[in-house]
Amino acid sequence: MAITKIDLSKMSGTSLPSGISTGKVLQVINGTSTAETVKTGSSTSDTGLSASITPASTSNKILAFAHVQGVGKDNDGYVTLKLVRGSTNLATFEQRGGDTDTQNTNKVGGCSITYLDSPSTTSATTYKVTVTGNGNSYVQVGDSNPTHSITLMEISAWVILKILQMQF
Repeated sequence: MAITKIDLSKMSGTSLPSGISTGKVLQVINGTSTAETVKTGSSTSDTGLSASITPASTSNKILAFAHVQGVGKDNDGYVTLKLVRGSTNLATFEQRGGDTDTQNTNKVGGCSITYLDSPSTTSATTYKVTVTGNGNSYVQVGDSNPTHSITLMEISAWVILKILQMQF
């Protein structure tokens, strides 16, 4: 792989030298949900928050942003939230939400994640947020039915390759 060295003394402001593209966001998909999920036990459930995107190239990346509101628990339960692509867990973004080691009800408000994914496909791909409790009581996402959101941005792989080639 060729290394592109940038002479920082020739840069002005925030512009890149000529010949280096600033790249592209190819598409943006947004999904929302006002669903409330209340569950007992330790099984995993969908929160109702999901969005699908069809990448133009297998080398492109998907930048995912997700935010859920109204996260809480009762007794000595706690909430685990995950970002999932299809059936693949990508990242846990709340591991022990609401855990106070007490019998008290606890609401933690909102939880968010930003994740750069490499799905390596040109097929429609669904991203969603799941919730799991620890089995000791009930856990909840969406208390009072607020709006949850998920945004998916397809990023041209060429842009990422060029950034990786730069050496400052």
